[in-house]
Amino acid sequence: MTDQTADLREIVRRRYAASALKVTEGGSATCSGAEPVEVNDDFGVALYTADDRDALPAEAAAASLGCGNPTAVADLHEGERVLDLGSGGGIDVLLSARRVGPTGKAYGLDMTEEMLALALANQKRAGAKNVEFLKGAIEAIPLPAGTIDVVISNCVINLSTDKPAVFAEMYRVLTPGGRIGISDIVADDELAPAQRAERGDHVGCIAGALSFAEYHDGLSAAGFTDIELTATHTVADGMHSAIVRAVKQGASRQAGPGLRGSGVDRSSDM
Repeated sequence: MTDQTADLREIVRRRYAASALKVTEGGSATCSGAEPVEVNDDFGVALYTADDRDALPAEAAAASLGCGNPTAVADLHEGERVLDLGSGGGIDVLLSARRVGPTGKAYGLDMTEEMLALALANQKRAGAKNVEFLKGAIEAIPLPAGTIDVVISNCVINLSTDKPAVFAEMYRVLTPGGRIGISDIVADDELAPAQRAERGDHVGCIAGALSFAEYHDGLSAAGFTDIELTATHTVADGMHSAIVRAVKQGASRQAGPGLRGSGVDRSSDM
């Protein structure tokens, strides 16, 4: 890891740690600007249905920093094992846990201690038993290979400084026939990286975004098939929130109980 990469990761970590502390103190997190996410139609809890919002602790909703609703994108089923990359305050993990039911399990992975503490508090408030939060980087997922049915993520992969590693790790942990259902920021193909940076900074979920072609090629290089990228709404000139779906080839597993003891229990515009 270069010094520049390490510095950028630390900036991201501090930014989201501050957001978690703000929610803990009774405020709302922010992502792309200074306004609270609940008044920004492009990011945050406004992108969830009223039923989803009502089913969550208020603190989980207030901590939402995403650009979509990956739990709806992934079409989760009873008994599936789900992993949320960059789980933050736990909103998508808690919603996933409800969808997969007691025979399934939902994992949340985050590198920020403050977000993990908030997520654990939200898990307790929600009374969710089939949930486990893990500390770690999305470029090195602390789970065994072939043990997850569905990987979700909400506006986080664009923040990674090593996206090929993220794609490879998603592929590794998925079972044969497993799938991804991701919401992320994606750029028009004609926008060069410098032009993306003009539209917003890295920690604001803009500068680090891949183009549609880059995203597709990155997933394909990792081994994914049936790749679909669909823009849902524009967040900046030539920059879009997008739904990303793909499949790991092979026969799908029969849905069943979640992993046991797999980690540290911290319990289109196109």
